[in-house]
Amino acid sequence: MTHANHLPDMDSLPLDPEEASAGFAALGSEARLAVLRHLVRAGPDGMNVGALRDATGAPASTLSHHLRFLTQTGLLEQERQGRQIICRADFERIRALAGYLTRECCADADAARIEEDQTS
Repeated sequence: MTHANHLPDMDSLPLDPEEASAGFAALGSEARLAVLRHLVRAGPDGMNVGALRDATGAPASTLSHHLRFLTQTGLLEQERQGRQIICRADFERIRALAGYLTRECCADADAARIEEDQTS
């Protein structure tokens, strides 16, 4: 299990545009975003489905749908422990998704600045 304080370097988990698009689509629902935020707050131990249902107020069938969607996009993992299903945010995948947007931050501005300096 990866702890939030021990996340890998962004370059080790590059996402392709299709994976990134699926991840952002999963977060395009307020309900799924709420589920994932609860799991992020819970940390690496995660939450069982019952506690997650209580925290979100989502009906069981609706929560099941959202959990399936988030699992398919790799943003959360589920593990059966006896009679419970524990859900955990996949911090590596979440960081990779955020990194997809920020990895090249300001690259064009920096290139334009360099070009401007060279012509001055």
